[in-house]
Amino acid sequence: MTPPASPSSPVTATGASRAGGAGRLGDHTVSRIGYGAMQLHRLTEDRAGAVAILRRAVELGIDHIDTAQFYGDGYANELIREAIRPEDGVVVASKVGATPHSDGPAPMRYAQHPAELRADVETNLKSLGLEQIPLVNLRRPTTQGFGLSVTPDQVVDLDDQLAEMSALRDEGKIGAIGLSTVGADDLNRALPLGIACVQNAYSLLAREDEELLRACAAHAVAWVPYFPLGSAFPGLPKVNEHPAVLDIARALGVTPAQVGLAWLLHHDAGTLLIAGTADLAHLEANVATGDVALDSGHMATLDAIRTE
Repeated sequence: MTPPASPSSPVTATGASRAGGAGRLGDHTVSRIGYGAMQLHRLTEDRAGAVAILRRAVELGIDHIDTAQFYGDGYANELIREAIRPEDGVVVASKVGATPHSDGPAPMRYAQHPAELRADVETNLKSLGLEQIPLVNLRRPTTQGFGLSVTPDQVVDLDDQLAEMSALRDEGKIGAIGLSTVGADDLNRALPLGIACVQNAYSLLAREDEELLRACAAHAVAWVPYFPLGSAFPGLPKVNEHPAVLDIARALGVTPAQVGLAWLLHHDAGTLLIAGTADLAHLEANVATGDVALDSGHMATLDAIRTE
């Protein structure tokens, strides 16, 4: 699905300007504003509408799509397979470490053992219709929960997991390895294998991983924050409700969400966004974030929120 990328090319394979400019994801040049497919499950009764969102994303210059088999129990992957064409040059990133669990308290459960990681890669390959997934993130358990709980039998040593991920890469089933919900020690242990990105919960109002972000920057590892605007989960306040964000949005004539996303792009040059939506207008607003110019005064105001 992904032809060789032209280093730092400002346009995608389709000729569209890369949304948010060009960024790096491992060996790939991608749009800094990507698309997260998690919300597509909301359109299970409107498959054509879901496909239209993915096609519109490509038209808008997005060539980095983030997905997982546990997004809608394979539904998101099936949509990507249907909507995305090889000539679009889209880098599809998936993740393993959890599997669908429709009968449980959460729609997914942890699946951390090496054999489970391998099985999930195989399932992703089938549902995406690919011979190789360009990038696969290893999602580790997190103490924050996010609706999931980890049982003792799912506590697996990172080195065992990395050995399996490396084997999958050597076999050509995955192109690159990423990490999700990890700490600095995890990154340091994994760096010798070559790590393309880190996906952690992070936003303007949740910057506990600032040092980890800097470590990623030092090693040319892409920073791909999830919950970039906060969430209903504890410890992840909603960015678009903060007074300073609201004030800057009014002054610039943009939405508070655009201010929050623009701050992420300005804060670190290696950041790639994967904000998701099931609404076309919202998708277009996310892409327009790349045109939101935050000056030094805006950035100083937003940066200072961390010290409140």
